[in-house]
This record gives sequence, C-alpha cells and structure tokens, in this order.
Amino acid sequence: MSFLENLSSYQLDILKEIGNIGSGNAATALSKLLQRKVDMTTPSVKVVSFDEVMDLVGGPDKLIVSVFLRIQGEAPGSMFFVLAPDEAEQFVRQVTGLKKFSFEEYPIDELGLSALHEVGNILSGSYLSALSDFTKINMQPSVPSLNMDMAGAILSEGLMELSVESDYAIIIDTTISEDGEKSSVNGHFFLLPDPESFRKIFKALGVED
Repeated sequence: MSFLENLSSYQLDILKEIGNIGSGNAATALSKLLQRKVDMTTPSVKVVSFDEVMDLVGGPDKLIVSVFLRIQGEAPGSMFFVLAPDEAEQFVRQVTGLKKFSFEEYPIDELGLSALHEVGNILSGSYLSALSDFTKINMQPSVPSLNMDMAGAILSEGLMELSVESDYAIIIDTTISEDGEKSSVNGHFFLLPDPESFRKIFKALGVED
C-alpha cells in the first residue's frame, strides 16, 4: 500500500485546513484586486487515483483550462488549478465584466485570458504560501502558465512524475463566489508533490506515519 493510501482522516483535515487558509488569503487578494467582496471555500480534500483524476475532469479527452506552476525549493512538485471551459468563461465574465467572453470566439479576448492567468496565479500562489507557512518548508512558485487542451495532455506530465512512487494525487476542491451573486465557480487544485517531497511535507506537519 502506498504512502498516499495510508493518509489518515486527521492528515486530510490538516490539508483541508491549509486549503481554507490559502482560500482565505486568495479571497482577500481577489477582493482587493476587484474592489468587491469575493468568498472562497474548500468543500473537500481527497486522495484519488490517477483514473479518478481524469474522471473528475470528464476523462482524458475532455477539454479543460488550467493554470500550471512548478513548485520550487525544498519540496518540489507540481500544481494545477483546473476549470471546465464553461466555468472558466463564467469566472472571466465575473472578474472582468466582459459579458461575451468565450473560448469559442476567435480571436479569444486577450484581456480575458490575462485576467484568468492572473487570477489563477493568485489562487495557486495563495495556497502554496499557506502550505509553506504551515510546514516551514521553503516552497516558491514558478512563473505560471495558462493552457487549454485535453485533460490527458495537460495532466500527464505531473502524473507521470508522481507515478514513480504512487498512483494517487491530492485534490482540493474550491468554490468561488462573489458577494450578492447567486452563481459560483467550482474548480479543482491538483497538488502533486514530487515523490521525495511527500514525506518531507508530512514530517514537517508532525503527522508522519
């Protein structure tokens, strides 16, 4: 049985608490950027198999939008913030006020793409900062990249790296909503520490098996 399969509910609760702290920091940063109140929640943190990762996004042939960054420092790894295209379009419309932003209309509005890239950067960086503060492990984000492609093409690089040690990944669900708005945007953080980073992170959290 792999290390990830042995994670206890207590360990997952700690990861969820880190997710909540990261979400709170990201919501504060987004609220300042947009000058209106933004709420973020972390409804669940779970460990899933690679097949389930693909199922979560609709299968390897499903089109997804992702912000990818490489985690650098003492516990390297990869992080993806993934949205379905329609969720990403809704997100951009809420953030920018662009009423007609769509990935199906060419050329795709550069302002919308830039906003999505920046917001993904803020969200990913906030979660990574919370994880780094909690563990006291130096972890810095690389310059993030925005991609839209089939899930199998986007996620395969990070999953192949992790497959050296395990067939599982940590998924942090995130819901983003604006004050006064009934609709919300649902995204997933895929946290993929490199194999040697897993034990380092959990040892720092004091919950090593």
